[in-house]
Amino acid sequence: MKILIVGAGQVGFFLCERLSIEGHEVTLIDRDEARMHDIQDRLNVMGIVGNGASAEFLEQAGIKTADIFIAVTDMDEVNILTCLLAREYKVKTRIGRVRSIEYNTKGAVLSKEKLGIDLLINPDDAVAAEIVKLAGRTAAFDVAEFAEGQIQFIGYRIGKGSPFCDITLRELGELSGMYRMVVTAISREGKTIIPRGEDSILEGDSIFIFVHKQDLPSIQYLFQHEEERKKRTPKAFIMGGNRIGLQIAQQLEEKRFDVKLIDRDEKRCHELAAQLKRTIVIHAEGTDIRSLMEEGVAGADLFVGVTDNDETNILASLLSKKHGAKRVMALISNPDLLSLAPTLGIDACVSPRMSAAAAILKYVRRGEVISMITLEGSNAEVMEIEIKQQCKTVGTPLKELKFPKDAIIGAIVRGQNYEIPDGDSSLRPGDRVLVFALPEAINKVQTYFI
Repeated sequence: MKILIVGAGQVGFFLCERLSIEGHEVTLIDRDEARMHDIQDRLNVMGIVGNGASAEFLEQAGIKTADIFIAVTDMDEVNILTCLLAREYKVKTRIGRVRSIEYNTKGAVLSKEKLGIDLLINPDDAVAAEIVKLAGRTAAFDVAEFAEGQIQFIGYRIGKGSPFCDITLRELGELSGMYRMVVTAISREGKTIIPRGEDSILEGDSIFIFVHKQDLPSIQYLFQHEEERKKRTPKAFIMGGNRIGLQIAQQLEEKRFDVKLIDRDEKRCHELAAQLKRTIVIHAEGTDIRSLMEEGVAGADLFVGVTDNDETNILASLLSKKHGAKRVMALISNPDLLSLAPTLGIDACVSPRMSAAAAILKYVRRGEVISMITLEGSNAEVMEIEIKQQCKTVGTPLKELKFPKDAIIGAIVRGQNYEIPDGDSSLRPGDRVLVFALPEAINKVQTYFI
């Protein structure tokens, strides 16, 4: 497909990287000449330096023959205007990123339907939802749901004393009758491994598993520390009273957390207190550990840093963990810091760019691919694919498919039932298949389910 992207920021770069790897013809427009040259040196994309909201530059970029138009600049109005221009050029699919709630709330004066935009992505909404999911998954650093929530995809870090330390995948499979799950990948020293039978899980690894929601409580129990198995009402601290912090507090209230929300702006604190029902709003600096200790951070089950400053989120999270908070999370936009933070001791990092990019990639690939998530750092993906009647793999045992070595089928969902597949499993029309794949295998995987 011919894909035209406006905006060479973090989301634009990530989309160019992924879509060009998959063989699409990608053209990128941005005003920053130095940034554009850097991207062209690193990626197989056509770059045009200019104004993405100008018809002249859009025509130069080939908008008349584009199949998909994506606007991901840092300005909502530019993204909307360029999408409107793409509509006039009759581009079939138009996608824009917006941060303002004016465009994507229910009953908005300028909704995506009124604007003629197929998909409007607000990263803040996705980030808040992801943090709340992680809050409910003890010890997890990554979580996603598939098949209407039936299947959970969860990332866990293997600490000292974990029952998974030094166990091979073959040995783990022998326990499947007791704990039904599939380890789809192991992240070790910056490398992602698709594990086979003789591969072992080591202390310090991060593992990614598929598990059915019915089996989740027993799996979570395995990963909990002893003191976490005797829990009362969980306590959460949120640093940052922006829209993300407000959404997290509201959703944690619904989950019966005791919540304290910290912000440095006194006026904003009054606004937050008026909007929240049970949350205690505190006017303080998030890095003032004395104030945090006085408010009880030492007994917190969760501390979340979601200010607009990555370094502040990281520092406050680490200080809180040092002084007794059991789990800490941080909102991090800088991709370099995103890979560094877990090595410092932060339990989970959430990225707005990944939330936006994953939603856009899912939409671009829609069809057989029902949903998809992308893992930061490894760029691996989890895809939920629906098996059609004409699919060439229907009825063929998986052991005969010669599936790509850099991918693994983690679960087969059939109606309200699911199956952890083995070599003798086969697919039927209507099944939903959950596949974990490294970047080089994504195109090959998709050809198996056409």
